[in-house]
Amino acid sequence: MYGTLKLIGFGAFMYLLHSTGDYRKKNPRFGGGAHPWDVPATWDGWWYRQIAEHGYHPELVPIPGATGLITLEGNSAAFFPLYPALIRLVSELTGLGSYGAGLLVSIVASFAAALGIYAVTARFGGRRAGLAAAGLWAVWPGSGVEWAVYSDSLYVALAVWACHATMSRRWLTAGVLTCLAGLNRPTAGALIAAVAVAALLALRRRQDGIRRPLTAMALAPLGLLGYLGWVGHRMGDYAGYFRLQSGAWAHEWDFGRQTLDVLTSVPVGHAGYLFAWPFADMIGVGVVLLALLLLPLLIRVRLPAVLIVHTVLTLVLVLGSQQIFGNVSRYLLPLFPLFIPVALALRRLGPAYQFTLLGVAALASGSYAGYGLFELGVP
Repeated sequence: MYGTLKLIGFGAFMYLLHSTGDYRKKNPRFGGGAHPWDVPATWDGWWYRQIAEHGYHPELVPIPGATGLITLEGNSAAFFPLYPALIRLVSELTGLGSYGAGLLVSIVASFAAALGIYAVTARFGGRRAGLAAAGLWAVWPGSGVEWAVYSDSLYVALAVWACHATMSRRWLTAGVLTCLAGLNRPTAGALIAAVAVAALLALRRRQDGIRRPLTAMALAPLGLLGYLGWVGHRMGDYAGYFRLQSGAWAHEWDFGRQTLDVLTSVPVGHAGYLFAWPFADMIGVGVVLLALLLLPLLIRVRLPAVLIVHTVLTLVLVLGSQQIFGNVSRYLLPLFPLFIPVALALRRLGPAYQFTLLGVAALASGSYAGYGLFELGVP
């Protein structure tokens, strides 16, 4: 289900790139290249490949005479290490270059994520609901980065299996997977909190003793805190990671001011907000509204606390930050629990109807989840 739908969407994405040819006019770092298949390795993919090939050199370098939002040069330390480390490992083992190795890691991780989403959803709605949820992961807005040199598929795979382990009361596995997720993306803070809440509830109910839930709580934040601490130590400033994100990418916590600005501007056709990319931002607005619509349905299903807390805190972290708003559709990819209410409704359809519906969405995803992000926005 997942692989077929992704092939449909990826094929549509490649066709749109080939038919327009706009990628040939762009910088190979920023959505360009010699061939359509070069595009999924641009933007953040360029940074991940540089880390895999050359390692890190964390530093805060001011741009001479710069004022305003961007005052620091971009530095690879803004990108977490697990994904580029796997690129380097796979490259050494297979002989593939950083592009091929990165794409291989992402594709394998995307299938692991699909299997995890199936497993979690099937616990509540059976096999047919699990298949529908795996299909939704293939066509969800932002899914264009699942088969690209991006860390998102790897993060979702770790997050969904950490949640599955938590629900199965395999606390050591949950702690280790959450620790690894913290080495992959900063939004792992939401997953760490979710596992901690679940562990505290287990302690309160005296389900699994004391040592196992406490071990999970202790292991969960080590990856995230370890990387932030290492970057801060190398920079001589333990807030260095956050200073780099703010000064080089204008990405910082603003209590949702920019999100509100975009949500009140895009629907009326205004583009005076920060980092305006109209087509990608319209998709982003749709994703945010869809997530807010599905959230009450998720709570109504009465899912375990680990899924609820992970979903709500991920939403808060993403929507409360100043950023390129067009990225929101991929930043919200970890909201896999939102698939569950939709999958429970889709399971009423027969397999043929279900696949037809998702197949049409997969074909469209080549535009809204692929071309719209990489060519008409900044993924």
